[in-house]
Amino acid sequence: MLGGAADLEIVAEASDGGEVLPLVDRYAPDVVLMDIRMPTVDGLAATEALRRRPRSPQVIVLTTFHADEQVLRALRAGAAGFVLKDTPPAEIVAAVRRVAAGEPALSPTVVRQLISHVAGAGADDRRTRARTLLGQLNDREREVAVAVGQGKANAEIGTALFMSVATVKTHVSRILAKLDLSNRVQIALLAHDAGLLDRE
Repeated sequence: MLGGAADLEIVAEASDGGEVLPLVDRYAPDVVLMDIRMPTVDGLAATEALRRRPRSPQVIVLTTFHADEQVLRALRAGAAGFVLKDTPPAEIVAAVRRVAAGEPALSPTVVRQLISHVAGAGADDRRTRARTLLGQLNDREREVAVAVGQGKANAEIGTALFMSVATVKTHVSRILAKLDLSNRVQIALLAHDAGLLDRE
């Protein structure tokens, strides 16, 4: 499936999450396509271990579910998105390309579905933490964070907030740096946890 893409190179393949870190150390891939369900060390634990390390590759998780607590755990750990196992091959290749380019592999519909699924124990603690973190942002960065949470692409954010795409990218980079986040998906989850999307 991936081998047919001229711009992608498969550098390694693992059968279990326990093999991921050594292979990443050896081959330094840009993107890891991670199955959640593996026999010994699952993809969640492997993603968490991988994303705790400096300069780790981007991770896309593979799952059979649209709105699964396990997917949310992977996204909170720093995965750049997920694709369903029955996704057409061309779309999986496109997702790898997007993540390699620094964009999330999540459609706006999927972002809304996932963040609306967040509920239950710990919601109050998450809201307090999220509001404290977002309090570090200036007004413009906060507007951009909310737009990211709504699943908007950079061009859509630029149109809505009357700024260039380059300026949007700068704001997103500053938000990631200020809040010590890995990617746009984590910005979206933080905006949701803070209750900023409830007002839309």
